[in-house]
Amino acid sequence: MEDKEAIIKIIESFFECGKTKDFALLQKIQLNDPNFSSFSDVPPFDLKDFQTTIELEELKFVSISDYDYQIKNTKISVFNNTAVVAMEINQKGLLVDTKAYTGEHISIEGRATFVLVKQPTWKIAHIHLSKIGV
Repeated sequence: MEDKEAIIKIIESFFECGKTKDFALLQKIQLNDPNFSSFSDVPPFDLKDFQTTIELEELKFVSISDYDYQIKNTKISVFNNTAVVAMEINQKGLLVDTKAYTGEHISIEGRATFVLVKQPTWKIAHIHLSKIGV
């Protein structure tokens, strides 16, 4: 499989976790290493490590029912064993408050940058998600 095809499949599988709730996949496609880092489009906005990122991703995806996403304007740049993926992303669904038994429809227009490394397969080493217009 061509590198760019493998890379986009990993990025898509990241967002598919929001639909499938298969959170074990998040640990398989991200680099469990001290060099891993992430910024998110939801609080807290500080730089996170691998374990914190996994926990917050699971919490985000489990809190949104009927999750869906659309990736637009993707650019993949491969530099030997490193890749940078830039894109626009729309994420939507029903944000559920299980304590109050209420929900709020959300639609997050954002931008995303992923940095991947090949060791020997492609893994996400950095994520930066940001809302547009915040």
